[in-house]
Amino acid sequence: MNRYAAALSQHPLPAHAVGEVAGQVLDQLGGDDPDLLVCFASSHFVGALDDAVHALHALLTPRVLLGTTASGVLGGSHEAEDGVGFAVFAACLPGAALEPLALRSEETPDGPTVVGWPERAVDAEVLLLAADPFSFPTEAFLRRLDADRPGLKVLGGLASAATRPGGNRLLVDGRIHPDGAAGVLVGGLGLRTVVSQGCRPVGEAFVVTKGGRNFVEELGGRPALERLRELADRVDDAERDLLQRGLHVGFVVDEHRADFGRGDFLVRTVVGADRATGAIAVGEQVEVGRTVQFHVRDADAADEDLRALLARESAAAALVFTCNGRGRAFFGDPDHDTGVITEMLGPIPTAGMFCAGELGPIGSRNALHSYTASLVLFP
Repeated sequence: MNRYAAALSQHPLPAHAVGEVAGQVLDQLGGDDPDLLVCFASSHFVGALDDAVHALHALLTPRVLLGTTASGVLGGSHEAEDGVGFAVFAACLPGAALEPLALRSEETPDGPTVVGWPERAVDAEVLLLAADPFSFPTEAFLRRLDADRPGLKVLGGLASAATRPGGNRLLVDGRIHPDGAAGVLVGGLGLRTVVSQGCRPVGEAFVVTKGGRNFVEELGGRPALERLRELADRVDDAERDLLQRGLHVGFVVDEHRADFGRGDFLVRTVVGADRATGAIAVGEQVEVGRTVQFHVRDADAADEDLRALLARESAAAALVFTCNGRGRAFFGDPDHDTGVITEMLGPIPTAGMFCAGELGPIGSRNALHSYTASLVLFP
């Protein structure tokens, strides 16, 4: 039977923090050693992470140990956004397949390539991944993985403890790396994933009839900006304000569907516009024939989206990767995402971090997101 534990310490001394979380985990697991241990440390622990990880490994002796540093961490129903925090997630998973990975990018005569992937075939359903945003080509890696391993879901986030190269730490089985990515392939569990992009569609869907690179030039045979102005004229003042402050475009992932709803769009930010041509620039490769719809994002839409997605689910435990742009500054109150998870799924063991970008599948595609809450749910 699978068993889970999660713990959070906000003690500023690493030795005390490790002792607190290890004690809580041992108590919740009845003294048994976990198969999987994932830890999240705030930037305050970067300098002492070697000793902290060594002590944690000695106290809990997990089969696989994975971890990263972050701007903030979470545990249970509490989010330690910008202070000291050390959180752990532990799981006893008899019969599960676990394969730890230490990935890094290397230059070759044929260009950059990612090394560290296991040579032997591993039967996995989910890759849990924490990556350094300054040294790991996350989006290129996801594209390659989608082509080589269709059906493998990637869930995780970008380390967020530093604003410049070399400041983050990633750990795999006690070894700490200042760059690359740390991951574990997980199989045999029936894991579920939830990716809440925090947006809602407005207006109607259109087919891209002209566009290329990252520009949407025409929607349904007319300039994209013209379609946007028509939408702005039809909505009320509150909706118009959201369009002005946080406009996004959702790209349908599965064009074979007849109707599109929540979870069917890969949401990307509108980054600019060309009034002369009527084109809009977005953070996504644009192809003629794709179906798109304008989206807006605010705290109410993000709250509604997370609740609606979790209403379909049940879980015994969860790992959570939420954007560092969410939290108190976005929702106005602390502990929003963990509070909703607790309300919708119950007081289950939960741990995670605030990310500089979140990883999660939309349809059959793995993607790097922003302002998103990505969850992996354990049965």
